[in-house]
Amino acid sequence: MLNIENVVKQYANHRALDSVSMRIKKGSVFGLLGPNGAGKTTLIRIINQITAPDSGSISLDGKLLQPSDISRIGYLPEERGLYKKMKVGEQSLYLAMLKGLTRKVAEKRLHEWFIHLDITGWWDKKVEELSKGMQQKVQFVTTVVHNPDLLIFDEPFSGFDPINTEILKKEILSLRDRGATIVFSTHNMGSVEEICDDIALINNSKVILHGNVSEIKNSYRNNKFALRLENSDKPLSQIIPAGCEILEPNGVDVGETLVKLSSGFSPNLLLQNLMNHATVLGFREVLPSMNDIFIQRVNETNQKI
Repeated sequence: MLNIENVVKQYANHRALDSVSMRIKKGSVFGLLGPNGAGKTTLIRIINQITAPDSGSISLDGKLLQPSDISRIGYLPEERGLYKKMKVGEQSLYLAMLKGLTRKVAEKRLHEWFIHLDITGWWDKKVEELSKGMQQKVQFVTTVVHNPDLLIFDEPFSGFDPINTEILKKEILSLRDRGATIVFSTHNMGSVEEICDDIALINNSKVILHGNVSEIKNSYRNNKFALRLENSDKPLSQIIPAGCEILEPNGVDVGETLVKLSSGFSPNLLLQNLMNHATVLGFREVLPSMNDIFIQRVNETNQKI
């Protein structure tokens, strides 16, 4: 749906984006990742046409992005921007109508969302009377109420407790399932693994990793296996063959031991040795987490500067 080609943005002596390219598929959740100052916010501002690129292009559904396309976009910024003294309902109506909805349609859709999220009691409260998490729920509604084709969420779970975080995750996935394309910017790699289909990792203004989450994790597999044994006749250190290393701390589930195989060593051979000396209750490959991959790739690129 969104095609970003060789986008460059320069601010005085700082290049915020350096030939950034990425493709975001229609009906997917796309993770836009990177350390602070990497260039993520600049790219989001360009997509929202708050600022313009110095060169390069952005296409929406195969056509160059136009000012009129802003009505097709919903943007939830990291820094929330509700007016503290206004009542929630009044403000929600105002923001919905700014997106092109008539008052009648806006009222209908807002009431549906308020009922759905069980926040109808907030309609006549002033924003300043709400907690940070409550305010974010309201702003989430104002972001999605006009049924945009493209949704951009910048740290959407900031300030939420675990229960409300799960509620919002389900809503984001539901929006995707109904056809919306979602750009999701966060530092929480656990959330990335849960809800993102594809990602792009930006560091020092450049894209350093781009692709499907599962494929990326598989490409970084490192021959680590989690074992769960019972009734062993020898210590594990005497069972595993040469070419295997017991790693500490485990870093896996309680009761499991993490073992690393040397390159080219067969997992079948390890499993055969284990079965000769113990009851094998569990044997699984442990892929690196997106957090591990994030740190590794950022450190690698920083060392080249």
